[in-house]
Amino acid sequence: MQKYQFQIHLGGIIDLLSHHLYSGPQVFIRELMQNGVDAIQGRKLIDEEHQGRLDIQVVKATGNQQPSLVFEDNGIGLTEEEVHRFLATIGESSKRADLAKQRNDFIGQFGIGLLSCFMIADEILMITKSARQGDHPAVEWRGKSDGTYEVRLLETHVSPGTRVYLRASQGMENYFDIEQVGKLVHHFGNLLPIPIDLSEGDRRKQINDRRPPWEGVYYSSDEERRSYLEYGRELFDQQFIDYIPLRTETGGITGVAYVLSQATRPKMKSRHRVHLKGMLLSDQVENLLPDWAVFVRCVVNAEQLRPVASREGFYENEELEATRTVLGETLRNYLKGLADQAPQRLQEIINLHHMAICSLASEDKECFRVFGDFIYFETTLGRLTLGECRQRNGILRYVSTVDEFRQIAQIAASQGLCILNAGYVYNQELLSMLKQVDPDVQVDKLDAASLTNHLEDLTLDEREGAFLLLRTADLTLHPYRVASDIKKFEPASLPTIYTSNEQANFARQTRLTKDIVDDTWGGILNSFENEFTNSQYAGLCFNLKNPLIKRLTKVEETSVLKQAIEMLYVQALLMGHHPLSDKEMALLNQGLLGMIESVVEKKEDPNNEV
Repeated sequence: MQKYQFQIHLGGIIDLLSHHLYSGPQVFIRELMQNGVDAIQGRKLIDEEHQGRLDIQVVKATGNQQPSLVFEDNGIGLTEEEVHRFLATIGESSKRADLAKQRNDFIGQFGIGLLSCFMIADEILMITKSARQGDHPAVEWRGKSDGTYEVRLLETHVSPGTRVYLRASQGMENYFDIEQVGKLVHHFGNLLPIPIDLSEGDRRKQINDRRPPWEGVYYSSDEERRSYLEYGRELFDQQFIDYIPLRTETGGITGVAYVLSQATRPKMKSRHRVHLKGMLLSDQVENLLPDWAVFVRCVVNAEQLRPVASREGFYENEELEATRTVLGETLRNYLKGLADQAPQRLQEIINLHHMAICSLASEDKECFRVFGDFIYFETTLGRLTLGECRQRNGILRYVSTVDEFRQIAQIAASQGLCILNAGYVYNQELLSMLKQVDPDVQVDKLDAASLTNHLEDLTLDEREGAFLLLRTADLTLHPYRVASDIKKFEPASLPTIYTSNEQANFARQTRLTKDIVDDTWGGILNSFENEFTNSQYAGLCFNLKNPLIKRLTKVEETSVLKQAIEMLYVQALLMGHHPLSDKEMALLNQGLLGMIESVVEKKEDPNNEV
């Protein structure tokens, strides 16, 4: 069987790079700097004392000539044989050959970086001189976007290293403007340890002359804090609450995590500025930290992680997973330290990013272990953290809706009962996660109906005195599926409390729905209600400590009691924020009209003193 060689269409490869692999033409500057840095690193392998440098020269347009760029490094250079091998073969790289043992010392390893220059130029001219073979002449390589190239040896003296000459293609002149070049060089290479000089005519400056704060030496914590926060403000153009130095052996990470001063949204991905051996990969890396770390934004330099082919992110492997775990532990230790040394700052972070933190903590055990005890809940004893609730109570009791909480809040507080309001988003999920993280903790769901078990019972004489009131209430409220009871509780100003559980609430909602649907759906709801909710009753508990209720226990006229009970029932529903059915609304209207008529009659009767 005859074998055939794959053919490479360079134009198609360039289109693939510019539209699908790289984020845009601007990456050609990163690729050229990266090749220069790697060449200098290769030279250091044969000369440890070598001092590397990168020079970038901008040449303005003159006459009919387009502007051009010259990238020069004093690295290891190439021989003629290496030029043919590495520049003429797509995917081949000098970092993969006889330097394979030191491969992790290099940024680029894919053999496609130089092709990015064809996104902004039609031709690449490179002059290179090998430092390993000093007697080998310099080599000129000229590559064109049509896939052809020329090579010739030079007789002139050239210092070891490489120069790349580029002339702007039509429409790409912006990438050859010195201001734009300076911004891109600084953007990609500001953390490179090798000096980068940019020049145009007599103008020359070093781009990366400022080192990051984690390389500084400080004489006080205040000086260090100012330096870190100033660096973050200039880099990201925003203020931060705090900073967390990052340094791990796993992944070779150095850098800083900044605590955001703006609230984050649930499920929002944090994006970080990540460098590899000083060269920027991307400022949009999402997989560096655990998902729960939404409250920080990082700038880091990694020495050991593996980049993807576009060098704009990291390859998802065991090394990255281990690095992510260690960085997560660093953030947890920071939060634990704040809990002991600066709890107000920790609470500020949680309050600011409350929804995002609650969302993640309700789904992620690791996140819950970090934040769980610091998340606030509304309780009948005030706003408390989950940790404070656990310290105060052996059993955590909660109600599942805001309406239930409103019903019981005053009464539970007067009895000294700490009941959590789990009616807000994520609260029930957080309590469920608490039981998963700590199986020994007891978390009980409480409904408003069971609250009456904690209230003070009446004496036998008091209950006998309230018999007529309770009997009349049971008869009056039976059509509304409400049973009556009487207790003594604080506050004394509260005459009644309406209590219910999930089943009673469901039965009530079914009856309310029947009032607004047609006969067909009404019949379906009737059968459903009769099958599942016949035994479900809510409760109306009278408070014997209330002066009005005391007076009602002495009233013997059932018509007066009935009217008072109906009004107290409707009032209890309104206080519990329950919607009224048509029948209950009619009770309210009749009661109000009855009171108005009674007042008017007293006014009109001359024998009555008002």
